[in-house]
Amino acid sequence: MSPLLGQRILLGISAGIAAYKSAHLARLLKKAGAEVRVVMTDGAQAFITPLTLQALTGEAVRTSLLDPEAEAGMGHIELARWADTLLVAPATADLMARLAHGHADDLLTTLSLASDARRVMAPAMNQAMWRHAATQRNAERLAGDGWQLLGPAAGDQACGDVGPGRMLEPEEIVAALGASQGADASASGPAAGLTITLTAGPTREPLDPVRYLTNHSSGKMGYALAASAARLGAQVRLISGPVSLATPPGVERIEVETAEQMHAAALRLAVDSDAFIGCAAVADYRAARVAEHKLKKRDDAEGLTLELVKNPDIIAAVAALPAAERPLVVGFAAETQNLARYAQDKLTRKHLDMIVANDVSQAGQGFGADHNAALLLWRRPDATTPGRHQTATLTKAELADTILHHLLERLSARQASDPHTQDTP
Repeated sequence: MSPLLGQRILLGISAGIAAYKSAHLARLLKKAGAEVRVVMTDGAQAFITPLTLQALTGEAVRTSLLDPEAEAGMGHIELARWADTLLVAPATADLMARLAHGHADDLLTTLSLASDARRVMAPAMNQAMWRHAATQRNAERLAGDGWQLLGPAAGDQACGDVGPGRMLEPEEIVAALGASQGADASASGPAAGLTITLTAGPTREPLDPVRYLTNHSSGKMGYALAASAARLGAQVRLISGPVSLATPPGVERIEVETAEQMHAAALRLAVDSDAFIGCAAVADYRAARVAEHKLKKRDDAEGLTLELVKNPDIIAAVAALPAAERPLVVGFAAETQNLARYAQDKLTRKHLDMIVANDVSQAGQGFGADHNAALLLWRRPDATTPGRHQTATLTKAELADTILHHLLERLSARQASDPHTQDTP
């Protein structure tokens, strides 16, 4: 059941190019079972029409504070009281500034002051505007006033710049809303009392001050797992390589760059974890020596030879911890052929408890995609062959829920077989 089922969400749209995403956001909120009403600023209507949002939500769109028909019944107060959540997406730099200083000069800002609902915003603006000291002060003040800020993400922008300021994708916003909505219920969820540590995203192995080795991992699967574990009530520590994703609500994020940094963080946190999930795409090799200055192209040389050395094997190191410190260990295998054979070999060779294997050669699955299918294998103490479950193609959020379900089953079986966890007479 969606945590947003029956929730009343008032979606505020301000004047940014990211407003085009708000139509998809409204549709996803409706699909999750929420009731959605929309308020638009005057500027927002230059980017997307009220008729579009009305068609998607089935509700009249409000655009004016001084609407005589609506105001006959104090419409803005009725809207403020109606909402469980006020979600502003996109929230421009101008709107953030006005809200931070308590302005109420249009319908959206007036509702923001008049409502006792949970208040959430997804900032969206040029990277220089986001980085400006004034915007950062406003963001800090808004957070202090009780606003939850989702993002922004980093990446290519409509103006041609690259950097932080992109509005989160609608799927990420809906997932974050659902996770925070379910936070109270998660205190008694099936993972309550457990500590789960994960790794996610790529690592970057520097060659010189401007170049590095990395891979195509987006971190989406690891972040979906972290969000799912938090929704289920676990204490979640997410060791993240460099990605442009927002931290899921209720998750502690530890940022790293290199495999050696991730290795150190993993060993430090694994020893007091109930489960460890190695979802990161860790670089197998790093440069033997990192150049102090930028490597120059030489006209007298046709190529460049790099000496690489092996990085530490993080998942194997965690699995090799002493029994008293060792969590249940779940690994990932991204393969392009012989999926089951390679996954079973890795499960056995690295002494894992469970492995999640997926075929990254399949179009629309794996790195960077929003969907995936996986083969789950797990060790069975009294059997020569591992347990096995093949999923259908799912969204990464759905796949994360499936993986966590099997992980909790493995933890329960492990505790049942461990005499130290049994009640003594």
